Amino acid sequence: MARHIVATISEIPPGGNKVVEIAGRDIVVFHVNGEFFALLNRCPHEGAPLEKAACVARLTSPEPGVYERSRVGEMLRCPWHGWEFDMRNGQSWFDPKRVKIRSYPVAVERGEELQKGPYVAETFPVHVEDSYVIVEV
Repeated sequence: MARHIVATISEIPPGGNKVVEIAGRDIVVFHVNGEFFALLNRCPHEGAPLEKAACVARLTSPEPGVYERSRVGEMLRCPWHGWEFDMRNGQSWFDPKRVKIRSYPVAVERGEELQKGPYVAETFPVHVEDSYVIVEV
C-alpha cells in the first residue's frame, strides 16, 4: 500500500473533512475529536457522497426510555437515506457482516519524519569569513 500526503492538519479543521482522489478513488478524510479517519466517499447503499454525511454520536439504550450518547461525531449518517456507519472501521450498525464502507489507515506525521524524495540537489558547504562569503566546490 503506497503512502500519499493528502493535506496539512490545518487544511482539515476539527469537525471538517476533505475529499481527495487517490488511484481513481474519491476518499474523504474526517477530523473528529483530534483524530483523522479516511473512508471511501461513497455510501454502499446507493452511492451518496459521504462528505455530506452528518457526523453524529453513537446512541445506545440500556433500558426502555434511557438513552446514552458516546463517541460523539464518530458515526456517519448517510445524507440520502440515513444509513449509519462507524467512522473508525466503516462498519454499518444494521448489517455489520455484509454492509461496510471501505476504510483506509491514516497517520499524522511531522514533515521531517516523512521519507525523503528520490531527488536531491547537490549542496556545498558555505562559510562566512570577515566580509566575504566563501562556497566550497
